[in-house]
Amino acid sequence: MNYYILFYETADGYEERRQPYRDTHLNMLRKAQEEGTLLMAGAYDPIDGAALVFRCKHQDTVEEFAREDPYVKNGLVKRWWVRKWTVVVGE
Repeated sequence: MNYYILFYETADGYEERRQPYRDTHLNMLRKAQEEGTLLMAGAYDPIDGAALVFRCKHQDTVEEFAREDPYVKNGLVKRWWVRKWTVVVGE
């Protein structure tokens, strides 16, 4: 298994525009966590982006998550990228 971080850079007006998509987004997060691929996720403070930490075999799993996220599909995330992460301390 590998670790990956999915980075989101949010678009202008993100906080005001996210409400119609929030439940679907949160349900996706919960489902990925239940499946064991998503370890943690959260927005930055201030909310100009977010980071989601995944543990899975392939980066494709993370990229597919991003492509299906309603925040990405509806322009609330203006840029996203995935980085493989080597954990030195911790699980």
